[in-house]
Amino acid sequence: MNCRHFLVHGRVQGVFYRASARETASRLGLSGWVRNRSDGSVELVACGESDRLRELEQWLYDGPRHARVDTVQVSEIEPQEFDGFAVRHDG
Repeated sequence: MNCRHFLVHGRVQGVFYRASARETASRLGLSGWVRNRSDGSVELVACGESDRLRELEQWLYDGPRHARVDTVQVSEIEPQEFDGFAVRHDG
């Protein structure tokens, strides 16, 4: 299993980005979480098969219909265990 940390910048809050990311990650069989950050970005940690993580990353560049993604920062992180894919409200 691989895990990646993503930071998504642009108009990504208030456009259902978190809910759509959770839905997409769950459909891809990934585990992890997504949350809004105080700087206006969206942060995700996703774990699963490499090809599925690549699919999620591709989706992150588009996001839901009303989003405008400027950049996506990606880094590999240590594998972690999560129960499904959650929207966090602690950011």
